[in-house]
Parts: sequence; structure tokens; C-alpha cells
Amino acid sequence: MTKLIHPTAIISPNANIGENVEVGPFTVIHDHVQIGSGTRIDGFCELGYPTRLADGLPLIIGRESVIRSHSVFYQGSTFGDGLVTGHQVTVREKTVAGKGFQIGTLGDIQGTCEIGHYVKTQSSVTIGQHSKIGNFVWMFPGVLLTNDPNPPSNDMQGVTLEDYVVVAVKATLLPGVCIGKGCFITAHSLVGQDMPEDSLVSGSPAKRLCKASDMRLKNDVRVRAYPWRKRFVRGYPESVVEKWASGLEPFEF
Repeated sequence: MTKLIHPTAIISPNANIGENVEVGPFTVIHDHVQIGSGTRIDGFCELGYPTRLADGLPLIIGRESVIRSHSVFYQGSTFGDGLVTGHQVTVREKTVAGKGFQIGTLGDIQGTCEIGHYVKTQSSVTIGQHSKIGNFVWMFPGVLLTNDPNPPSNDMQGVTLEDYVVVAVKATLLPGVCIGKGCFITAHSLVGQDMPEDSLVSGSPAKRLCKASDMRLKNDVRVRAYPWRKRFVRGYPESVVEKWASGLEPFEF
């Protein structure tokens, strides 16, 4: 079993570290942590930060993951294989995410969230508690998913994003809204109501303008922009791309 552990790293003897795991300088790995094989953890990270809110659940990081410097993961969350983060990411307890989850720099996941496969978030995205996010969702820089309709209160109502939703730069989604499969939410929109499948959503307050699938590429109006998976496949596994090309869904949703 090969591990490349920096001598300044502090790792609990009760942590379960897989083969070929790299741990950078001054990183701390607490009890109740499982790290999958082939994972790289940069310096100054903290994994398994103790909290009673985790109810004793472990932090599980899947295989072949990359956690970049100054990131903090609380105890009690589970991530599938291929997790990738930017720098200074914070993830609270009881977050469950599938394969290929990407969290951009300064990402904040506030816990008790359900996240599907191959979700991609860019820098400074905030995902509020009780959010439910489907598969192949994109969130661009500064997106905010809120959860408290009467702040401050204990009435948490998470946002739901169904499969293939795209949320553009600095859009804000208000508590409890449900965004249907394949919707596109434009930059700086403020969304306070549910949106049906395949909607182009824009404005403050946001409204449904038309079908997202009616949109055309800016530089070639002959090509439909959505569904985006018919024109953009970079970074996805071949098995997923092949199913898209055949008109199939990669997972049973």
C-alpha cells in the first residue's frame, strides 16, 4: 500500500486511507474519515471536521478525487468517485453527492443536501441547506440557492434543480422553488416561482420567456443551443457521451 503523506500532515489513526493517496502539508484528517484510493489532498485542508450535527456519520470521499488547498469538509457527508474541488471550499455535514462532482473555488455547501452525478459548480457558488440537485446540472460563478423564506427562522425550504438545468452567473433562487429538467436561467435572474421543464427563465423577478430548446447559438443561429448535451460533451466519460449520442439517459432517474 503506497501513500505519499507530507510529514507535517496530521492524520488520525482511526481514519481509513486508501492506496496511492497523497496528502499535502499541514492537512488534518480527523476520525470517521474514509478516503478512496488514488485521491490527492493538497495542503492546509481539514477533512472530517467534528460536529454533533453529523450524528456520528463518517466523511466518505470516493476514489480518484482531488481536494485543493484550504478546503474544509465536515464529518458526515458522502461523495462519489471523481470529486474535484477548487481552493477554499467549505462543505457542511450530511451532504450526499454522486460521481464527478466539481466544486469551484470558494464554493459553500451548507449541508443536508442531495446532489446527483456530474454536477459542476464554478467559483463562489452557495448551495443552501436542503437543496436537491439532479444530474448534469451546471451552476456558474456567484449562483446562490437560498432556503429561508422568512429570515431568520427555522423554516428551511431548499431549492430543487432537476436534471440538466443550467444556472448562469449570479442568479439567485429563492426558497422552495423547483426548476424543471433542462431549464436555462439567465445571469442575474431572481427566481421566486417554480419553472416547468425546458424553460428559458430571465429577469428580476424572473419569468418564463419561452422554451430553452428554442434558443440558438449566438455565433450560428442554425444550431439549437439546448439541450446542451447534444453539442457539448467535454469532460464527461465516454460511457455517458455514447448514451447521449444514442438518445439514452446515462442513469435511471
